[in-house]
Amino acid sequence: MRLMPPIVSAKAIHKHFGPLHVLKGVDLDVAERELVFVIGPSGSGKSTLLRCLNRLEAPSSGSIVVDGIDMLSSKTDINHARQRIGMVFQSFNLYPHMTALGNVTLALRKVVGKSRAEAEVLGRAALERVGLADRAGHRPAELSGGQQQRVAIARAIALEPRVMLFDEPTSALDPELVGSVLAVMRGLRESGMTMIVVSHEMGFARAAADRVVFMDDGLIVEQGPPAQIFESPTHGRTRAFIGQIQRH
Repeated sequence: MRLMPPIVSAKAIHKHFGPLHVLKGVDLDVAERELVFVIGPSGSGKSTLLRCLNRLEAPSSGSIVVDGIDMLSSKTDINHARQRIGMVFQSFNLYPHMTALGNVTLALRKVVGKSRAEAEVLGRAALERVGLADRAGHRPAELSGGQQQRVAIARAIALEPRVMLFDEPTSALDPELVGSVLAVMRGLRESGMTMIVVSHEMGFARAAADRVVFMDDGLIVEQGPPAQIFESPTHGRTRAFIGQIQRH
């Protein structure tokens, strides 16, 4: 059986911010339909790695290929490439003057070039997938934080990306709102979406991830199935981190 090439392949990624060396030669391959959870202490480079994958940050060196596209080539149309890589941030980044549907359809119209009618059909379908079909006409201020984050997810999936990146998607939410966002992510997982998730939701990582990647000090220290990382990590730094989060 021939193995499929990874849908995301990052090799030897270094990132410097001036004298600060944030990523120190990270290699990460992600298979199609895989859910990879990236954990580690603050400042370990997790979010920077995600931002490099869709070129919100340009790596200082290395190579990144997503769905066959060389993300670092000067010939690559980054806006077109980003349609294949949905990203959901900690802050929802919604336009406050637009309705939920308006936020979801904006990129469909402006970036993809869909007509308003086509964009609305796709936008409503995306809102339905995140359980917000009945909130299409509401502005962000009329929605809870969890609902706003689900609109942000709908906006990303409306473009039918091949890969979804989640950067701390629940950390700005009140605890009782976290479950609704994780339920949407679980649904995406079941539909076969490839996902790379940076998050502190360890229960979700344990239950849903195919692989957990532990980063510290700009490097991937250890990776493996959730049971291995959470119950019998081999590296001392991983053990210390897991021990610390289990005490909280």
